[in-house]
Amino acid sequence: MIFLVAVLAGLLFGGADQYLGSLVTLGPWTVSVSQMSAPWLILPFGFGCTQTRPGRAALVALTATAAALTGYFAMTLSPVEGVALNSAQAFVPGLIGSNTENIISGAITAPLCGLLGQRARSGRWWPGAALVAGALCLEPLARQAADRLYPPRYVWEGEVIAGLAVAVWAVVTAVATRRPRAT
Repeated sequence: MIFLVAVLAGLLFGGADQYLGSLVTLGPWTVSVSQMSAPWLILPFGFGCTQTRPGRAALVALTATAAALTGYFAMTLSPVEGVALNSAQAFVPGLIGSNTENIISGAITAPLCGLLGQRARSGRWWPGAALVAGALCLEPLARQAADRLYPPRYVWEGEVIAGLAVAVWAVVTAVATRRPRAT
C-alpha cells in the first residue's frame, strides 16, 4: 500500500511543482517555491520515515522520487502548460536529455534520503535528519552565493523555518527514543 501512496504522492508533488512555477500571475513567490531543491530531498526522506526496514525505506523513497519526476515531466508536456497532445511526444527526448543530471541525482539521493529518514525515525541516527534540516536551512545561502536567490524573501525565510522545524523534530525524536544506559 505504501508504494501506491508513494506513486500518487510523487506524481502529485512533481506535477504541482511544475505547475506552481507557471502561475506567475499569483506573484513571484510561485517561481521561487518551484525552484527550490530541498523539497525534492524532503519527499524521499519523509517516505523513508514511514518504514522500519532500511531496504524498504530506500525503495519506497526511490519510488516516490521517480513518480515525482514523472509527474513533473508529464505536467511539463501537458495541455495545462500549453503543449498540444499530438506534439508532446516530440519533446520527450529533449526533456529527458536536458534533465539527465536531475534523473541521475534523484536515483542516487532518493534511496539515501529514504535511508536517512528510516534511521531518523528510529531515533538511531539523528545526523540524517540534521542533513535534511541543513539542506533546507542552507539552500538560501547556496542560492545567494550562486546569485540565484530570487525574491520574495519570505519564501526563503519559510524554507529556513521548515529546516529548523525538522531539526527540532530530530532532537525530540532522538531524546524520546534514547535508551537508558545500564549501570
